[in-house]
Amino acid sequence: MGVVFGDIGTSPLYAVGLLFAHRLMAPTPDEIVGGISLILWTLTLVVAFKYAFLVLRADNDGEGGVFALYGLLDRFNRKGRSLLAWALLLGAGLLFGDGMITPAISVLSAVEGLAVAAPSLSGFVIPVTLGLLAGLFWVQHRGSRAVGRLFGPVMLTWFAVIAVLGGMQVAAHPAILAALSPLHAVQLLIHGNLSANLLLLGAVILVVTGGEAMYADMGHFGAAPIRRAWFAIAFPALLLTYLGQGAYLLLDPARTGPGLLFHLVPQVLLLPFIVLATLSTVIASQALISGTFSLISQAIALGLFPQLKIKHTHRGQAGEVYVPFINWLLFIGCVALVIGFESSAALGSAYGLAVAGNMLMTSVAMMVLARKVWKWSELSASLVFAPLVLIDAGFVIANSTKVLEGGYVPLCIGLAVFSTMLVWHWGRAKTLAAYLSRRALPMPDVIAIHRTADRFIEQTAVLMIPAHNCAKKTRRAPALLQLLWERNGALPRNIIFVHVDHPKVPFIHEDRFETTVIEDNPNGRLVRVEMRFGFMEVPDVEVGLQKLAQQLEIQLEPDHRKWNVHVVREHLAPARDMGPIRAIRFRAYELLRLISQPTYYHYGLGYDVPLSVEILPVHFS
Repeated sequence: MGVVFGDIGTSPLYAVGLLFAHRLMAPTPDEIVGGISLILWTLTLVVAFKYAFLVLRADNDGEGGVFALYGLLDRFNRKGRSLLAWALLLGAGLLFGDGMITPAISVLSAVEGLAVAAPSLSGFVIPVTLGLLAGLFWVQHRGSRAVGRLFGPVMLTWFAVIAVLGGMQVAAHPAILAALSPLHAVQLLIHGNLSANLLLLGAVILVVTGGEAMYADMGHFGAAPIRRAWFAIAFPALLLTYLGQGAYLLLDPARTGPGLLFHLVPQVLLLPFIVLATLSTVIASQALISGTFSLISQAIALGLFPQLKIKHTHRGQAGEVYVPFINWLLFIGCVALVIGFESSAALGSAYGLAVAGNMLMTSVAMMVLARKVWKWSELSASLVFAPLVLIDAGFVIANSTKVLEGGYVPLCIGLAVFSTMLVWHWGRAKTLAAYLSRRALPMPDVIAIHRTADRFIEQTAVLMIPAHNCAKKTRRAPALLQLLWERNGALPRNIIFVHVDHPKVPFIHEDRFETTVIEDNPNGRLVRVEMRFGFMEVPDVEVGLQKLAQQLEIQLEPDHRKWNVHVVREHLAPARDMGPIRAIRFRAYELLRLISQPTYYHYGLGYDVPLSVEILPVHFS
C-alpha cells in the first residue's frame, strides 16, 4: 500500500483543488459533476484498466518498469535499438523528473494545510517543507527498510480516513453520484472550448500520478497482490474521496483551489489530519526516491548511464539501493522547485508532463508488445491500445500547453537524463572501438609462444577484457595482453580472460558462468570465462571467480589477496580534426567519466583484490 500507492493515494490533496483553479468564477453544478466524472473515468481507464489489467501482464522474469519493457522489446530488435526503444529511454528520463517533482509537490501540498488551520502560519509553509525534505533526503543512506515498516499502517489509515471523509460528504449530498456516469465527462468536454478542455486535462492528469508505480514495483510484490490492494482498498477510497470533494463543491463552489481536501475535515481533527497527510506525502516521496535509485541502478547495469557509486542498503534485497550522487541531485532539485514555485498549485503545472509522456510511451510500447510477444492480431492490439494511446496523447498535448508555466522543468530534466544516456552510450562504443583497433597479437601466436616459452610470469593473471575479445571465434588476443607482453617480454604462466555480459533480463537463473579452455599444455593454461548478470543483480566478479575456483573450473589461489588482476583505464585523446558536434559530445563524455567510478570498482574489484591498472591511450576520431 505504501510503496506502490503512496503517490497516487496523496493526489487528492491537490488534484481536485486545481481542476477549476483556472476559472475566474465559481463552476456551475454541471461543471462540477462533469469534472468529477472526468476524474473517476480517468482513474478507471488509465489505472484500473490499462495498468492493473493490461500492463501488469508484461512481466520480464517477474520484473516490471521501463527497463523491463525495454528488455522485452529488445528481443525483437536484435539489429540495433529502434526508435521505440529510445522513446522508452526518454520515458525513463521523464520518470527521473517525476522523482524530483513528486517530493516537492507532495510535501508542500500537505504542509499547506497549516495555512488552512491557521492563516497566520502561512509564512512557515516553505521553511517547514524545506526542513522535511532535508530530513527525508538525509536519512536515505540508511535505506528505506526502517521507514518501510510504517508504510503499510500509515497508508491504510490514510485511505480509510479519506474514504470516510468522502463518504460523509456523498451521504450529505448524493447528487454527486451522477458523476459515476461517463456521459457527464463527455458532455463537459463537448460543451467546453479547446482552451478550457486543455486546462481541464492538464489538471486531471494529476489524479493518475503514481499509477506507473504499479508496474515499476511489480518485481517487489507480484502482479496479483498489487491488483488486490488496488481494487480492494486504494481504488474505492480514491473514488469516495473524489466524489466527496465534488459533493462539497456542490455546496460551496467558491472553495476551488489548493487545500480543498482540508475543508472536508472537522475543525477539531484538522491538525491530526495535517500530520497524517504529511506522513503520507513523505511516504509517497520515499517511494519515488527509492524508485529513482532503482531506475538509475538498472540503467547503469544496462550500460546506459555512468557507473555511479551504489550502496546496497539491505543484504537480502537487491532492489534496495542508495545512490549518493543522485540523492543529493534530487534534493537540490526539490529545494529549487519549492523556492521557485512556492505553492503546490504552481508546481502542478510542472508535474503533469512527465507523467503523461511516460504513460504515452508505455501505451505505444504495449501495443507493439501485444502483437510481438502476446501474439495478438493487429486488429485486436489496435482496438485495445489505440484508444489508450489517444487518451495519453491528449494528456501530453494538454500538458504541453503549460511548458512556459513550469512544464519545462520535467521536460528539461528528462532530456538531460536522456542526453546523458546517449552521450554515455556513444562514448563507451567509441572507447571499445578504439580499444579493439589497437595492435594485438593473433591468438594462434599467443598459443605458440606459450607452448614454447622457457620463461613465464609465475603468478596467475586475471585479465578483464571487452566482449569482442571474449568471442569464441576471435583471432586476436586482447590489447591488454599485448601490453603485458611488451612490458615484461614474457607471458603469465596461467591466464584467465574474464568478460562480464549484461543480457537485458532482470536475473540470470542458469548458465551464469561459461568457462572455455583455450590452451592447456605442460607450461600452463589459458582459460576464457564469461560471467552474466541481469540488470537487477549486483555484478560481483570477485565472488564469481571464487566460486569457479572452488568448483575447480579455474586455477586460482584460495586467498584472493594473492590474485594478480589486470585491468585497463583509458586515457582519452580527441582527434585534431574532430568537428564541433563531436567535440561537444567528447567533452560531455569526459565530464561524465569524472562522476563515474572505474568499471573494475563497479564489478567489485579493487577493494580487497590487488589490481594492476594499465593506462591505455584511446584516440577519438
